Amino acid sequence: MVTKPAKMYRKFKRPYTRRQYMGGVPGSHIVTFDMGNLTDDFPVSASLIAKEQCQIRHNALEAARITANKYLLREAGRTNFHMKLRVYPHQVLRENKQATGAGADRVSSGMRHAFGKLVSTAARVHAGQRVFTVSVQPHQFKHAKEALRRAGYKLPTPVSIMVDNGQELIQ
Repeated sequence: MVTKPAKMYRKFKRPYTRRQYMGGVPGSHIVTFDMGNLTDDFPVSASLIAKEQCQIRHNALEAARITANKYLLREAGRTNFHMKLRVYPHQVLRENKQATGAGADRVSSGMRHAFGKLVSTAARVHAGQRVFTVSVQPHQFKHAKEALRRAGYKLPTPVSIMVDNGQELIQ
């Protein structure tokens, strides 16, 4: 079944996170939260910051992670960066699936008992919260900035890139 538009799940509704009480929660598509060189210390770090509060689905986070990681691997090299995904998709999303087509009125019950089935998970992100952080050497900073810019296109909220010392806003 196709994924519904992100506008259906952007807004904060009542929290729905207690997985021990619900069965059949779909697994997260996020493969890893730390990428690159995990042992070295890098002096320069930049973060992708959400400008508005929203819910970001797990498949959007994974698409952004893949985009940024692939660019950094190609341009900076495997051992010259550390990228961290800083949010986790706790929020479980529900959908009241409607039957369509001929005879659907006899099959579906419409809005009666419209609690919805579990379809996905999402991360709740507040305005000003970091979503990704990339740490690099000073001469690789342009690559980190470009990787975060590309990752920002995959997210359903306006984003900005900020150097983590908090003095300089880029973009």
